[in-house]
Amino acid sequence: MSKIPTDLRYSKDHEWVRLEEDLAYIGITDYAQDSLGEVVYVELPPVGESYEANEEIANVESVKAASAIYNPIAGTVAGVNEELDGSPDLINEDSYTHYLYTLQDFDASEYENLLDAAGYAEFLKTLD
Repeated sequence: MSKIPTDLRYSKDHEWVRLEEDLAYIGITDYAQDSLGEVVYVELPPVGESYEANEEIANVESVKAASAIYNPIAGTVAGVNEELDGSPDLINEDSYTHYLYTLQDFDASEYENLLDAAGYAEFLKTLD
């Protein structure tokens, strides 16, 4: 069973969002990293660029496949997780600690519309 922290919000594309002050941290879920397998490369978005919700923003490549990451909420990229540059496999160790990027000037109402942990767990059951 995938880990699903209760303090995050989730998209049906398997991204998670955590709000900390004026930043939204975005990463991929445990389900996503487990489905991908060993992550070997992460292409992160340019800082300062703005993206709409559901727009392709990054890519994660594993030994099995490449997978597009879709921005769960509209906002401007404030920063990226530099640790992933040399160690993309950190996502496999703990996909909730090792975020991909942060957003500023994000749409809080879009955050509220994402799935909570219980909703995401129910969504995952439909995928089996």
